[in-house]
Amino acid sequence: MTTNYDDILKKLDSELNVLEIEEEDILVRAEKGIKLAKQTLKKVRSIIVDYEFKTKSEEIHFFKCTKPKIYSKLIYYVKLFNIEGKRPRGSNKSQVKYLNNYIEKLQTYFNDNLDFYHYYRREATVFDEQYFLRGKADIRLFPDSFHFFVDEQFATSHDSTVATILAYDLLIVHLKREIDKLENNGNYASLRLLQSKTKITWTAHKIYLIELIYALHSTDVINNGTVDIKDIAYFVEKTFKVDLGDYYRAFLEIRMRKNGRTKFLDILKKQLTKRMDDSDNVK
Repeated sequence: MTTNYDDILKKLDSELNVLEIEEEDILVRAEKGIKLAKQTLKKVRSIIVDYEFKTKSEEIHFFKCTKPKIYSKLIYYVKLFNIEGKRPRGSNKSQVKYLNNYIEKLQTYFNDNLDFYHYYRREATVFDEQYFLRGKADIRLFPDSFHFFVDEQFATSHDSTVATILAYDLLIVHLKREIDKLENNGNYASLRLLQSKTKITWTAHKIYLIELIYALHSTDVINNGTVDIKDIAYFVEKTFKVDLGDYYRAFLEIRMRKNGRTKFLDILKKQLTKRMDDSDNVK
């Protein structure tokens, strides 16, 4: 069972990654993303309503982790379509102002749900049974969603709140990226030309690339350390045709690794050392 809907989630992520790379028109991309996320959510719902979770922890994991990852994609693309559809077509300055205002609106949601936001971010579990088990909704917990009232088979009091947090994280990253492009349009002209010519793509885990980006930024080896992390990330994304997503949050996950926080760098060192050793042994 777990493998079933986890595989569905992986398929969605794969399809959305292809969409982000191949579809340049933001509105068209958003429409297609909405369709994919909606179809996936319906498919997973059809599985869950006929499935009996073996344990409370299994049910909590689904509604705290799995469902929000899918639902967040739907929220993200719906919001993206609305934001970009209403984006002014005037000067760069007016567009930057519009995008910054929207970032403030999204961050207001975090402030309005600050207690739960901190609960989720620090990976607390004490209220998980109230938040992520069906039939446990308590209006006194001030959930921001009423989905659990109308679809008790496929909703808990706070799974949609987690999904919204994840979606807004992605939206803020997207909006900041758009602002960067507007404010540094000339700097990215040659980069767009490079992207159109090169066929080099990143084929390993994205988290490895993020680890490498932070390593390069930490050692001040690019522009003598004067370049911002977001500029390195943007360059890498366009060069390797990959969407890094919320790389700030990914770095937090890297920091929280219990064993081997520099996993990819360790792999690089091991493989390079092996290559040199192999070369030394060639007669």
